[in-house]
Amino acid sequence: MFKSLLLVLLISEVLTSNQTRPNIVFILADDLGWNDVGFHGSDQVPTPNIDALAYSGVVLNNYYVLPVCTPSRSALMTGMHPIHTGMQHHVLFANEPWGLPLREKVLPQYLKELGYVNRMVGKWHLGHFRASYTPTHRGFDSHYGYWSGHQDYYDHTAQDSLRYWGYDMRRDMEVHWKSYGHYTTDLFSEEAVDIIRRHDTTQPLFLYLAHLATHSANPYRPLQAPASTVKKFSYIADKNRRTFAGMLSKLDQCVGDVVVALAEQEMLNNSIIIFSTDNGGPAAGFNENAASNWPLRGVKDTVWEGGVRGVGLIWSPLISSAPRVANHLMHIQDWLPTLLYAVNGSTFECLDGHNVWANIATGSLTSYDDLLINIDNQRNFAALRKGDWKLIKGRTWNGSWDGWYGPSGRKPSYHYNVSLIYSSPAGVALANTSAALPTDPRDVLKMREHAQVSCGSQTGNITCAGPHAVCLYDLKQDPCEIDNLYHKYPQKVAELQELLERYNATVVPPNNKEADPKSNPKFWNYTWTNWMDKLQ
Repeated sequence: MFKSLLLVLLISEVLTSNQTRPNIVFILADDLGWNDVGFHGSDQVPTPNIDALAYSGVVLNNYYVLPVCTPSRSALMTGMHPIHTGMQHHVLFANEPWGLPLREKVLPQYLKELGYVNRMVGKWHLGHFRASYTPTHRGFDSHYGYWSGHQDYYDHTAQDSLRYWGYDMRRDMEVHWKSYGHYTTDLFSEEAVDIIRRHDTTQPLFLYLAHLATHSANPYRPLQAPASTVKKFSYIADKNRRTFAGMLSKLDQCVGDVVVALAEQEMLNNSIIIFSTDNGGPAAGFNENAASNWPLRGVKDTVWEGGVRGVGLIWSPLISSAPRVANHLMHIQDWLPTLLYAVNGSTFECLDGHNVWANIATGSLTSYDDLLINIDNQRNFAALRKGDWKLIKGRTWNGSWDGWYGPSGRKPSYHYNVSLIYSSPAGVALANTSAALPTDPRDVLKMREHAQVSCGSQTGNITCAGPHAVCLYDLKQDPCEIDNLYHKYPQKVAELQELLERYNATVVPPNNKEADPKSNPKFWNYTWTNWMDKLQ
């Protein structure tokens, strides 16, 4: 224990004494499934650049996110659970006049006080009805991307819940028409690389790269990737999964581009890179998508593990205990206090998020014991985890997405090509750092095995039905939530329900509002805009 504490203090001293604080690059994928990355065991779609970071960094194997986009992004930005900011109920639709409350201090605002230059590329999805809710008014020095929840990958239009339809691509506050016709993932990759190349390295950089991939586009053409990329996956029989593979491949390529750019600018050795999804994958046609969470149960917008147990990793030469698979509990709300401690040694007791830097830096297992997944009283569901136990109360989608979805990707005709990881742009760039890939490929395979989830056959008590059902699972023995232990351990159920009620007593009402017809892009040159400012 003393040695672990001493190591954390020494790491903190090194970080805070550097002339330049470490750069932070946070890459957020959209709707990426647990089984859509190679380091969790899938052989179907190669992700060599993402895997290179994973196998030379720390894989976060008990990492939780919220079921959908807006709540997760609010937790990341504030370090607060959405039940305490009013962001817990569903997503923010582009036509709705609300956003992340202005009283909430967000990550780039904290970092600006530490001398960081804050750049954002990609999806915001935390409110744009007034300019004061948009990225460049909330601590970011620049933003290139879109304000709503999704867009077409080529024409950059977004169709919302009322079928309002308009263009949504911005450079800071201005509509960026020149983006039209160019693939979104490529645009974001080029922008991120350009930011890194132009950065004044006497100041630390925070780059928040929030991708559209692998989210579906508009319903009339949901899955989109360049034909030349999709063609590489002709061995995938399912057309939708094949196109999804192209989308994922372009995302992985972007990760490689960013790592190479950091290396070329001699920034990589003083950087922290995080890769995360915002929620689980929408599999088997949910949201017209083809992600895979196998063998986890459920999909995006459910509180099954497939909806909330997220793909996550952190890489940095500043982490001495890498590479490894970490099994301590972590929530997306933990990033803010963890990163602020890593770069400044600051501790924030007033936040819901926990500082887990010691767990990341030293490999210690204990972070905290209970983790609230979500409470949504409008939709009558909740879930939390305490130790290895998980309680689920209520249902989403009336239980219609309670199964196991998506291809396993583990077929004899495919094999995991370790050499592809070493030869990837990221793998080559990382070789020149102190956090390179293991010299022995067998160590990669061993780490991959530890990062996989293994489940037995679905022969347990899988029934957990009804809108008010309460279900209990032992995730250590049953990570795929096959065997409902509700009747077997009534005292444990009562204990977790009591804990859930304590959380529920602190819930604030959600901020969601009805759609405003005045938001319709047809009134604003067919663009999504900060319409409430323009009505005054």
